[in-house]
Amino acid sequence: MDWKVVATTFTAVFFAELADKTQLVGIVMAGRTAKPLAVFFGSVFAYMVITAVSVWIGSLAGQFLKPEYIRIGGAVLFIGIGVFMLLGK
Repeated sequence: MDWKVVATTFTAVFFAELADKTQLVGIVMAGRTAKPLAVFFGSVFAYMVITAVSVWIGSLAGQFLKPEYIRIGGAVLFIGIGVFMLLGK
């Protein structure tokens, strides 16, 4: 296990998810249901599944595409989504 990669990934995901709308969903669900443990386990399971899917897609993409193309494609998609959100479409 490459602990440097683990630590870097943890740090990136932690700060990317901090105060994200998924955090707000957890807060609202825990307050609304009064069952924080159930909300915790549901959230953790959802993160595990979506992370597994993301890693699987990334590993497939890494086999067929150069890392530069993946980075550029991700940047273009990120900017494109931001533009669409700004324009309200």
